[in-house]
Amino acid sequence: MSNTIEVTPDLTIPKAFVAAAQQFGDKVALREKEFGIWRAISWREYRAAVRKIALGLYQLGIRKDDKVVLIGDNRPEGLFAEMATLCVGGVAVWLYQESLLDEVQYIVNHSDGRVMFCEGQEEVDKALAIKAQCPKLERIIWDDPKGMRSYDDPTLMRLDDLMRRGAELDRQQPNLFDELVAQGKGDDTALLFYTSGTTSQPKGALLSHTNMLKMGQNMMRVDPYAPSEDFVSFLPFAWIGEQMMSLSCGLMAGFTINFPEEPETVLEDLREIGPHTMFSSARLYEQMARTLQVKYTDASLLKRKVYEWGLDVGYKMADAKFNKREPSAATKLQGKAADWLVLRTLRDHLGLSRIKNAYSGGSMLSPDHFKFFHAIGVNLKQIYGQTEISGISVLHRTDDVRPDTVGQPLPETELTIAPDGEILERSAAVFKGYYKSPDETAQTLRDGWLHSGDKGFLTADGHLVFFDRSKDVMTLSDGRQFSPVYIESRLKFSPYIKDAWVIGHQRPFVTAVMAIDYAVVGEWAEQRNIAYTTYHELSQQTPVYELVRDAIARVNTDLPEPARIKRFLNLYKEFDADDDELTRTRKLRRAFLEEKYKDIVAALYAPHAEQVHIDTSINYEDGRVVRIKADLRVMEVAK
Repeated sequence: MSNTIEVTPDLTIPKAFVAAAQQFGDKVALREKEFGIWRAISWREYRAAVRKIALGLYQLGIRKDDKVVLIGDNRPEGLFAEMATLCVGGVAVWLYQESLLDEVQYIVNHSDGRVMFCEGQEEVDKALAIKAQCPKLERIIWDDPKGMRSYDDPTLMRLDDLMRRGAELDRQQPNLFDELVAQGKGDDTALLFYTSGTTSQPKGALLSHTNMLKMGQNMMRVDPYAPSEDFVSFLPFAWIGEQMMSLSCGLMAGFTINFPEEPETVLEDLREIGPHTMFSSARLYEQMARTLQVKYTDASLLKRKVYEWGLDVGYKMADAKFNKREPSAATKLQGKAADWLVLRTLRDHLGLSRIKNAYSGGSMLSPDHFKFFHAIGVNLKQIYGQTEISGISVLHRTDDVRPDTVGQPLPETELTIAPDGEILERSAAVFKGYYKSPDETAQTLRDGWLHSGDKGFLTADGHLVFFDRSKDVMTLSDGRQFSPVYIESRLKFSPYIKDAWVIGHQRPFVTAVMAIDYAVVGEWAEQRNIAYTTYHELSQQTPVYELVRDAIARVNTDLPEPARIKRFLNLYKEFDADDDELTRTRKLRRAFLEEKYKDIVAALYAPHAEQVHIDTSINYEDGRVVRIKADLRVMEVAK
């Protein structure tokens, strides 16, 4: 096994897995933090667990193309169950752990899931609640025993019991596992991955073994990984970007995959892991930058001055890199001093002291954030892709990184721009089609090209500039097209702003609905003796409005006049996927927001409106519905 592995028509993910386990043996494959202690799992142990679960599934009747649904946190058992599914020829279907019941029901039912792997009580409750509406669901496998003592539904089975069945079958037929793995072909379906569905029900994309392996192979031709390196896995397994790294690249490179203790402890655990490679959406990088910015505001005057000097030098070094210009001797010397005194401390605080490649994908990262991370010495790269091309098709090269592009196509990937600006792609990683949706498939796969639904353009030297989703591009008052995501990402460089929704398509001017960062703004308010008790109360304080207005004004200075935000209001809560305002990958569902908050939009465009009354409800994951009545202020942004 190596980064130069040949992806043949016969190669499958299980075959690559068995070969990796044979090569790496007792080397650590997976590492998980439990109760504050890191637990290491070797490749040999990884293979043994997969073998038992795979044969247990076979004993339950799972065969080629049967769908197995999985839900839970990132942990070794999740990869065990997924790999075992693939080993018997099944198709893995991942769910976001925070999915609400209607989302779980839709995907389990639409995918024809026969078995569902659940981490613990919370996931089991969801599975039992939708079981009656999903007639093909036969078995629910659970792992974590906490809270499960009184559960006696006949469809339930503990993971340990499944593994015991697999071990018994292995004793009876010791060659069966190897025979099952050997039967697979590269064109077999490996994953059924549901897209985030910003405007409609999610569509199930069918991805083959070859799709995933070719994508991993070509990514590692750009950035080779070594078996001695560490990767941190914290994005949901239901996101194709995580599968891209943990499954495709992890098998080929043989690096160690590290799982933080909880999603909430990622930033803390990163410092202990010190990964060489990480992949995340823009949101984590925004949170990291916000963490440093807040610490800066709380620091003493001397520390702030040293921070400012170090960061200023870092920006000069980053600018030279972006422009492929050799820094002056004086700047190089200052760069070494700044790195020693300031920048390496910042990287260490974020857990990025050993980072070789950090990737951002899934949503647009603002140029401000991108430049910031390069200024502190993090080799951050933008990627572009989608589920339908196995996660990634375009990537920055280390010696050719720019804040305004997403890089160049991977090897063996063709990319062109249609006359209307749509990004078209072609490669061996392009998916097989949408499950049960031949019309959608025909629309997306036309003339030999994958039609992305995104707009962009290519620079003279082949870099892709991603503009926005075609349906989200707004037409400004002067007729030019502009990306609301670009403005929103720039706004989120302020540590006080967690989310922004920019409105302006075919309207007389641009407005925005802002969601403050409750923790950061709360601390800011407490330092100034501003009293509040709730998110809503804090968000409507006059000093907080002025704080947000100043952040908007700073972004406005770099925008063309028709794209500048003229009016805004602070929302009474954060945007939430449980309220259908965001997709599970944290993208705004704009059409839904326009309808839900139509009174807010109307007030933002009403000539003399100074506030708007809200009477609505918030849905919680546990099913609770809370009624909210609030008056929200509308504020002008000073020129």
